Amino acid sequence: MRNISYAYGHNHFDEDAELLAVLRHFWPEHKPKQWSQLQEFGAFAGGEVYEAVYHIDHDARPVLVAHDIDGNRVDRVRLSPTELRILKETAWINRAPYEGQGWPYHYALLYLLGDPGLGCVLTITGQTVYALHKYAKRGVEGVDAIKEDLLSGEAFGATWMTESQGGSDLGANETTADRDGEIWRLTGDKYFASGAGLADFAITTARPAGKPAGPKGLALFLLPRLNREGNLNFHVRRLKDKSATRAVPSGEVELNHSEAYLLGDAEEGIYYTLENLTVSRLANAVVAMATGKKVHLEVLERVVRRHSFGQILQDHPLIRRDLTDMAVRSAAGLALAFYGVKKFDEAWLDRPPYSARYHLARLITHLAKNRTAEHAAAMTAMGMELFGGLGFLEEYGIARWHREALITPIWEGPSNIQALDFLETITKQRAHHDFLAEMVPLLEGVDTPAARRAQHVMEHSFDELEHLASREAQWYSKHHLRQIADSAQVALLYQMAQDQGGLYERLAELYAVRFLDHEEYPSWVDEDTCVWGG
Repeated sequence: MRNISYAYGHNHFDEDAELLAVLRHFWPEHKPKQWSQLQEFGAFAGGEVYEAVYHIDHDARPVLVAHDIDGNRVDRVRLSPTELRILKETAWINRAPYEGQGWPYHYALLYLLGDPGLGCVLTITGQTVYALHKYAKRGVEGVDAIKEDLLSGEAFGATWMTESQGGSDLGANETTADRDGEIWRLTGDKYFASGAGLADFAITTARPAGKPAGPKGLALFLLPRLNREGNLNFHVRRLKDKSATRAVPSGEVELNHSEAYLLGDAEEGIYYTLENLTVSRLANAVVAMATGKKVHLEVLERVVRRHSFGQILQDHPLIRRDLTDMAVRSAAGLALAFYGVKKFDEAWLDRPPYSARYHLARLITHLAKNRTAEHAAAMTAMGMELFGGLGFLEEYGIARWHREALITPIWEGPSNIQALDFLETITKQRAHHDFLAEMVPLLEGVDTPAARRAQHVMEHSFDELEHLASREAQWYSKHHLRQIADSAQVALLYQMAQDQGGLYERLAELYAVRFLDHEEYPSWVDEDTCVWGG
């Protein structure tokens, strides 16, 4: 691996200055033991995990085994021993929120792991635990044992919502649920089922008989792989041939009177589902920035090794400009992601009909999920470019990260869905008032041209979305989603400057120049190694 990667063998915690600063700022209550565990995990992520994810992607994708040696239908994936070992050794990171260690610790570990495929397996398993922890109040036998198996790596979970006719439109789902004594029987197809063939338990949506059409008619269920008699409870039709995230098997699942257990109240199923989406959208945001950072680490070493036109790459002005763009995006996106994590950590125990703090966390999650995905795609593409032809070769460790980054705008709802859900938090929940109550005093306190610009953009965007007619608001919602996310990143970088140093004030102003004013980075950055030098 050392022959094809510069980042391999390094401690990805120690070498990530942005992560250290973001955690110190947004998670000041961290314990010394947690910090040392992150440092230890950073070495693991930069060594064994970094090599394993390359191997899985290139040489050892999950394979669906339809029948066992006796001819019985099993629909089980065969994982490489390396992947199975890594998954078992990292299962513990899902425990943090349930043992009082907080969501920031969980997401920091997920960020260090960095791989969207492995991260997806852990996230969908964690989402299964989340639903059981909050809503398996009755009717699920052995729920504590199930949770322990999921948290220890003895079992895997999944979230199966998507159906072919609806995609992101959950209200179009056609899977039905019929009561059969203490259990329910589900019938339908789940079209993009991550964890297919791996999951021992999945949470899935279905519409109970007599419930109305649309999203509010959906209930949430726990679906075990085996029924009460020990037989296969559903079939996996096939696995998808994906361009990336190959570590997580994604397939099509057929439910035919499959046994399932209702979670919580049937009338609140769509709310539980959206809660779970908040968990995975934050994971998406964090891992998006992680893919960008993996390439950033590769690039920082490349530019001091490679020579062109008589000098090392790092000494060329345009290279420093590109490094600046990667650094600005990395710091800003990570700040936005962990601001969302912080707010979710404060609100995650809320239940329907939810508090204002929960709706605020949801609003920020949409900002973070959407903008970090765009940062990741841009950073990994630039990384490939800075490596030249080698960056496009699959035999080296760069091209894969761009493929991985390209799933992050799609997973958990693409930009159009994020924009529409974000619009709902404004027009229905009025969550933007609490958001502005935090952001505006922060920006007014800074009172620089960049801060005033960010405040104006933010207030104007919210005002338009709040007052435009419905169809017109939808038309502009994606534009304003990005505008508000960008102004928020300026505010958060300024906030970080208060306790993390003047570098973050400069990063805030650079972000504003590039993404609010849409101007080129100023040339003074050429001499500021603290900005672009890692």
